[in-house]
Amino acid sequence: MDDNLNGVVIVDKPGQWTSHDVVNKMRRLAGTKRVGHLGTLDPNATGVLPLVLGRATRLAQFYTRNDKVYEGIIHFGFSSDTYDAKGEATSPEPTSSEQGVALTRERLEAALAPFRGRFEQTPPPVSAKKIGGRKAYELARKNQPVELKPVPVEVYALEVLNLDGCEATVRVHCSAGTYLRSIAHEAGLALGCGAFLKSLRRTASGDFKIESARTLEELAALAEAGRLNEAVIPAAQLLPEFPAELVDAITAGQIRNGRDFRVSPFQPRKDARYVKAVTAQGDLVAIGEARLPHLYHPVLVL
Repeated sequence: MDDNLNGVVIVDKPGQWTSHDVVNKMRRLAGTKRVGHLGTLDPNATGVLPLVLGRATRLAQFYTRNDKVYEGIIHFGFSSDTYDAKGEATSPEPTSSEQGVALTRERLEAALAPFRGRFEQTPPPVSAKKIGGRKAYELARKNQPVELKPVPVEVYALEVLNLDGCEATVRVHCSAGTYLRSIAHEAGLALGCGAFLKSLRRTASGDFKIESARTLEELAALAEAGRLNEAVIPAAQLLPEFPAELVDAITAGQIRNGRDFRVSPFQPRKDARYVKAVTAQGDLVAIGEARLPHLYHPVLVL
């Protein structure tokens, strides 16, 4: 593995690939098992899937609550047991068979209004949420009862981009753990006609945007040419909300041995909980957590 491959690669995940499939592909391209993802994406969905490589995999703990932005198409007039296009018809009628729906923007906005702001959301029965240590979809596929508890989520913005007959294109900016499939399903129930999520594309996950994403084909071409590092965001550039403190070689060695380190009293965010210790060469040494004013303890050393 190239020592420069310590950071994040933003993949434009194709449909029908699981997040784990993409991780395995990147392991082969990068020549290392040290690859992980920063939040799964449904197999049927496409778009932003950030992967962490090399020593940067240890930074994943700081990305657990990243906001997401999605664009999707909700189809009204039919519902499925998975809340998306891959599921089977649900019962009872009328939502288990295609219904003629005369949607207006006013009716649609009224149905979507409860899903803006903070609310409790029940995840889809076919999801990766765990029940007694087992994933919900494993139980659902065996026709075993799936009872998931509602969890608090927040939708910061839900915008209707287009309404074409019985299909609405929406953009959603939400907290981690929010299911657009559940929003589609519940909106269909509210309108009495059923609905499912026809397609889903993630355009942002935290700081990682679709504009910077690479397809697997593009990444394979770079790897073949020995230029995969061009797709890697270096570890020192990650977590931009953490101020960076430049450290010399002696201090870097002390930090790697677990020693506390001081930061400049002129640090722009001197009250920050975390800082990044970075060498003059641009390498991330550690993440430090505040212990005293201007004094930080390395809680994660790369």
